[in-house]
Amino acid sequence: MEGTIGKILVVDDDENICELIKMYLNSANYDSKVVYNGKDVQEAFVEYKPDLVLLDIMLPNIDGIDVLKWIRKEGETPVIMLTAKGDTFDKVLALELGADDYIVKPFEPKELLARVKAVLRRYTSDPSNKEVISYSDLSVDANSYNVVYKGTEIKMPPKEFELLYYLASNKNKVFTREQLLCEVWGYDYPGDSRTVDVHVKRLREKLPEGSTWQIETVWGVGYKFEVK
Repeated sequence: MEGTIGKILVVDDDENICELIKMYLNSANYDSKVVYNGKDVQEAFVEYKPDLVLLDIMLPNIDGIDVLKWIRKEGETPVIMLTAKGDTFDKVLALELGADDYIVKPFEPKELLARVKAVLRRYTSDPSNKEVISYSDLSVDANSYNVVYKGTEIKMPPKEFELLYYLASNKNKVFTREQLLCEVWGYDYPGDSRTVDVHVKRLREKLPEGSTWQIETVWGVGYKFEVK
């Protein structure tokens, strides 16, 4: 839609929530499309080509976790999961499978829009002041969101990349989980520090310790990108 600042695919079986989300998004100048069940997501995703997906975990036909797996096979389109309060297992699982963020129902309009804006920042940020961080076996290119490890390109979701880039840009500096939430997610994150822990775990799985560097846990404090 001309004049809008992004296309958001909303996937939720609750029509009232969908209407509220559309109203919030439209008020902030986003275009949006709604899908009410898991089986219709693939067709809508391919036709609509969203910049971001708001995806409920509890869906009829095909649940949100399986939809997330399919989206991740298709590419790196950012995904924010919509979860019920207290579903800790689902939140962690969604993050481990590649979701960029989650938001707990019920949520305030300002919170929803802040999450959407933060996750979409990579599409509108100016890359001119960014760089390629290189080590003997690792290259992190902020201009193309490309990571090469031991000669192989490593695919990762936007927030996973941004966490890696931020840590690697500040080598040997220790950050608390709260600092990383604010710096990488770009706002005062109302969730808990588990988000950072899950993203670090995924980075370590994809990028085992290098010859001159490692993502180190500083017990009782947080994490650092240590260059040996």
